[in-house]
Amino acid sequence: MRLGLRLFLGFFLVAGLSAFILLRVVLGEFKPSVREVMEDMMVDTANLVAELARDELAAMPPGGDLTGTRFAQRVRDYAERPVDARILSARKRTLDFRIYVTDAAGRVVLDTSPAPATGQDYSGWNDVARTLRGEYGARSTPELLTSYGNAGELGNGKDAKGSPVMYVAAPVRLDGRTIGVVTVAKPAAAVQQIIYRAERRIWIAGLTLLAVSLAVGVAVTAWMIATVRRLRRYAQEVQLGQRQAPPKVPGELGDLASAMDAMRERLDGRERLEHMVRALTHELKSPLAALRGAGELLQDELPAADRQRFAAQVVSQSERMTELVERLLALSTLELRRGPEHPRPVTLVEVVDEVLAQLDDRLQQQALTVRWLGRDPVRLQADAEMLMLAISNLLANALDFAPAGSVLELRVGVADDAALAADAARDGRRRVFFELRDHGPGVPPAAFAQLGERFFSTARPGSLRKGSGLGLAIVRQVAELHRGALRFEPADPGLRVRLDFPDFTAGSQTSS
Repeated sequence: MRLGLRLFLGFFLVAGLSAFILLRVVLGEFKPSVREVMEDMMVDTANLVAELARDELAAMPPGGDLTGTRFAQRVRDYAERPVDARILSARKRTLDFRIYVTDAAGRVVLDTSPAPATGQDYSGWNDVARTLRGEYGARSTPELLTSYGNAGELGNGKDAKGSPVMYVAAPVRLDGRTIGVVTVAKPAAAVQQIIYRAERRIWIAGLTLLAVSLAVGVAVTAWMIATVRRLRRYAQEVQLGQRQAPPKVPGELGDLASAMDAMRERLDGRERLEHMVRALTHELKSPLAALRGAGELLQDELPAADRQRFAAQVVSQSERMTELVERLLALSTLELRRGPEHPRPVTLVEVVDEVLAQLDDRLQQQALTVRWLGRDPVRLQADAEMLMLAISNLLANALDFAPAGSVLELRVGVADDAALAADAARDGRRRVFFELRDHGPGVPPAAFAQLGERFFSTARPGSLRKGSGLGLAIVRQVAELHRGALRFEPADPGLRVRLDFPDFTAGSQTSS
């Protein structure tokens, strides 16, 4: 299972379970809380009505009832009173209290229900029985579907069907003794719609919270995966030998990236050193053998001409070794860098002209002609010294292979071929290039893949001696540091070399 899916599933389980448990707790506590509030208000109402009924209940003759009394009239007026009250989002249009009064024996003496239970014995109901015993009297009994509050038909409530009705009683006291009980009843259905509406809002809020939590989880997971992928891409680039700066990542992952970069530097340095020592040892064998042979011969008595020839060989091999060491040091310095050290806008043609001026003596010595096929004054953001080093190595390599009296073809411009156009579309910038073609023997097709590698070279024309290959390796390293490329193409005759770079100067988008 992929890392992103694992993180998302983990977050989904945590957020989903949390939301589910929270909703269960809230909804589980909501209904009891509403009923507690409702019962609390009914206790106040029952005690208030009990005080209002005291005088008339005390004056009631034995076996009589309160029908026709002023108190009974006021209670009926309450039941018939019109009401239209908007309570937040709910609308109340009926008065739902049922009130009945019993005497000290539990006999109903007043009842406001549609089917009055006046004269019936309610002494067995919990609300009346407990109140008469001096306890808190309350009960909840299902309401019949056919009528509301018909206590005579409710019995003990076990066989009744419908929504529950809450009954709360309060004693009617006179001179410290209980002379009757007032019970206030209210159907739960009266507030059920409010409960349903509140539950629906809680569900909507809970599901919205869950959706937002999941969205946050997706965002966090996406950010985490993007960061991990950046690290993975960096590790893959390192594995392919590309020198890239570690990604800027905050927190522990940033520390991991820095640690990976430090480890790569140490491993690269060690591997580079081992490879360099092996290659340098191999390259130095030939000049050292030549120096030793020439030195041994110079110890003997030789004719002046032979002595001069062997002394020149010592100087030549010493220069070869010096050049090898200097190029190797230059390449090592470039390999330790991550980009141009002093980038600035540079005109590529001017750099080429400056290098040609430095090589003018060799050009004249070999009777080589420089032919420009294109001199666009293109500019790019580059380190001028590194750019001169690369171009000078390319030209020096061409001079080694170009026949005397031949032509070097140069071109500087903006890339218009398919391969470089694809690169331009990828990084959003045009590509500028320097192209060089000599008319030498060229390179065998099998060797193209190795051109630009350290210590790989082909034999010079008219000689079995090979170069170190460090010149093209330096050129390739300079190109990579500038996010460019070194390309080779066969020419007939000779070899065409192209060094191209993305143009990072202002206003150099491919659309220009």
